[in-house]
Amino acid sequence: MEASKETAGFIQAAVAAFENNAIVKLIISKPTAQAGDLKRIDARPVFIAGKPMLSFNFSFTTNDETKNHSSSGIYEVLSQQLGHHFLNAELLTTEGNYSLLFSRKRKARLLHRPPTHEKPAATTHNLPKKRLISAEGNIYLREMGIVSAQGEVTASGQKKFRQIDKYIEIVDSLLRKHPLPRQAHIVDMGAGKGYLTFALYDHLKNNLGMEPQVLGLEIRPHLVEFANHLARQCGFEGLRFQTQDIRDFEGKSTDMLIALHACDTLTDVALAEGIRAGAGIILAAPCCHKQIRQQIQPQGILKTMLRHGILEERQAELLTDSIRSLLLEAEGYQTKVFEFVSIEHTNKNLMIAATRAQPDADARAKVQEIKQMFGISSHFLEQLLEHRNL
Repeated sequence: MEASKETAGFIQAAVAAFENNAIVKLIISKPTAQAGDLKRIDARPVFIAGKPMLSFNFSFTTNDETKNHSSSGIYEVLSQQLGHHFLNAELLTTEGNYSLLFSRKRKARLLHRPPTHEKPAATTHNLPKKRLISAEGNIYLREMGIVSAQGEVTASGQKKFRQIDKYIEIVDSLLRKHPLPRQAHIVDMGAGKGYLTFALYDHLKNNLGMEPQVLGLEIRPHLVEFANHLARQCGFEGLRFQTQDIRDFEGKSTDMLIALHACDTLTDVALAEGIRAGAGIILAAPCCHKQIRQQIQPQGILKTMLRHGILEERQAELLTDSIRSLLLEAEGYQTKVFEFVSIEHTNKNLMIAATRAQPDADARAKVQEIKQMFGISSHFLEQLLEHRNL
């Protein structure tokens, strides 16, 4: 089958970017039945024996294969795969970003957007630790002061860059086990300045080849204005921010809900909204646990154990998040609770990751048992869920 004008244009752009040392990354995704066990192809520039090559990583169900190609090989691989074995392709270059999309009837559509990277990818063959979000040429990280104009992480940005790296690793791992729709609707409640929100969109769009619609909610108007301006500057068409208290939000369709900065019961508000919306993935990193601590009335030996304020505070944190996890499981989610890289609000940070599963019929009984043991009258998330059912 002869390549369409759109396919030929995409291949020509890829070869030209490689020859001009302008290529950042190439992602080929959305396999057809003809692809068999081949699920995805990623490519990056490398130098081998002093010669520039494009290194293709072919991801199969059970293994990966790497093949290195020059210009003619690039043309051959793309001609074989695009529109036949795969229906989506994303090309990131320093001159522009290109998307090639095929319909079910194999009709091609080629999109050209402004570049999101100002420097080509590093071409050393033995690379340091692979990071899903690159600092080099990253416009939004530069504008947020996390990296310098030369693409190096600043001294003050080290902590945030490590958090971004860890966060995207967590999200990527979740998505591999629990894929979202290609045009997933994602809400980030309490987005702040937005560096994690930008990194999430960047990863979904430019690494995974998705077309997500990401909404960041933030109550401070000046941060929303800054983030929306920066999203336009980066060409992130599916990313927007709006000024809103998360208590007033009610989305029509949410595939993934995130709340990483919500204080005390605002985390419960976010979790309740995710449950109500039937989100496939819910991520929360709570901070502050005042509501349960004010209620704790332990008896017997527990009272002796928690007589020191610092121990009572830590116990309140454990109780609050344990009950949240159980209530999510009662509502049909599988949960994992683990340590996350700290953010500016607190040095103690856990993350709750919840993914759609079957409800646990015993979870609510366990909640009642915990409440009775520590003299707790009610948990705020429990109240919100009960009010929903009235």
